[in-house]
Amino acid sequence: MRYILAPLYRVWFYIAVFIAIMAVLPFILWASSSPKHYLKFFYYERIWARIVLFLMGYRVKVNWAQRPDPHGQYIICANHTSMLDIMLTLVVFPFPFLFIGKKELSKLPIFGYFYKRTNILVDRSSLSSRKLTYQLAAEKLEEGLGVCIYPEGMAPRGDILLAPFKSGAFRLSASKGVTIIPAAFHDCKRLLPYDNFRGKPGTLRVDVMPFMEPKDDSQEEAVRLQKECYRIILQSLQQK
Repeated sequence: MRYILAPLYRVWFYIAVFIAIMAVLPFILWASSSPKHYLKFFYYERIWARIVLFLMGYRVKVNWAQRPDPHGQYIICANHTSMLDIMLTLVVFPFPFLFIGKKELSKLPIFGYFYKRTNILVDRSSLSSRKLTYQLAAEKLEEGLGVCIYPEGMAPRGDILLAPFKSGAFRLSASKGVTIIPAAFHDCKRLLPYDNFRGKPGTLRVDVMPFMEPKDDSQEEAVRLQKECYRIILQSLQQK
């Protein structure tokens, strides 16, 4: 039965994304027209994410070890599991941030247009693109915005609980003195994995762990942050 229902549910996911975009389209067209409107765009982007999760039948349950300041600046580091990760991140975290994501997302109809206009896209196969992405992210941090980086880079295979982390998020944290928020997404992979024959509604549980403060601007500190962030996210995933 799941070979019939799950593909239909996945088709509904794309329909839900489209419906949600249409609901906020007049607002995001204006808000995405200039970087100076980004705070407004972020507001409507969060509404879009809430609509998508609601239409998909998802309930969000967050276990907060520490809560962020809604007006603060942070680097979000979460495990990458599913197409739901972007929506879930937007719903959970209230402070303004933008995503650093793979350039392939820009090819998605409608969604890709707004994503590439308001976030930072990276070609992970290109060293020059990765360097430029780091520079752009540093500039956004200097402007006072937060960033979300899924430090695994790509969503790992279904049998991998947590892939090794890339270093970019932690080098940014150390060099700019920005706090890291580690978060564990427990159910996105189970409820909507990258598998056309799996998908269903349910509860999306998130563990937000104690924040990590960079101590200094050094390579050693970046490595410490990277190892510690990986450790606590993996520990959370293993417990649930």
